[in-house]
Amino acid sequence: MGLWRKLMAEFVGTALLLACIVGSGIMGATLAQGNDAIALLANAAATAGMLYVLIVVFGPISGAHFNPAVTLVMRLRGELRNHETLAYLGMQMLAALVGVLLAHAMFGVDLLQPGTRVRSGSAQWLSEGVATFGLLLTILLGAQFRPNAIAALVASYIFAAYWFTASTAFANPAVTLARALTQSFAGIRPEDVSAFLVAQMIGAILAWVTAFAFVGSRQVPKQEI
Repeated sequence: MGLWRKLMAEFVGTALLLACIVGSGIMGATLAQGNDAIALLANAAATAGMLYVLIVVFGPISGAHFNPAVTLVMRLRGELRNHETLAYLGMQMLAALVGVLLAHAMFGVDLLQPGTRVRSGSAQWLSEGVATFGLLLTILLGAQFRPNAIAALVASYIFAAYWFTASTAFANPAVTLARALTQSFAGIRPEDVSAFLVAQMIGAILAWVTAFAFVGSRQVPKQEI
């Protein structure tokens, strides 16, 4: 599969993922009328459903990363070369921004709106580390032991992590940066982003080390990531 097709898959998939996260956050909060539990349930269910579809559809093309943390761990495992890694990262970041703009346009709100939702403190940072650790471990071990179930595994993990982490499991640097540009239910203040990114990368590295302890240097099948 050519690199250009892989990059297009990463772009479309990441953009749709962000449009789903932000759009379902707006819709959920509007319909829930102040009930945050209902809004979160709607947001989590929509995101999990979209992840399942995107992984099934784009997994055979690009590996369905949609996440710089996943891409960097795949580089550490030797699954990607340096220029491929950089191209994936750039496309994911651009697509995440496009996805947020698309969600805002669909709901008729200001396209760019710096986030105002406070997500700071040690509990939030620990949550992001745990959320990212669990996501990467699910991907790495799931692809080794249950490759045909990887889409369901990732979708199920994210749905659960929305609820068992205090941060609602961003677990994705591109998602985190893009969600700093929305004041919706899914948003985050720009000043809270950097600590989330550090926690996510620590979680990702720990997952890589843990997966290595279980399966050694065996590579993850590219089409099943």
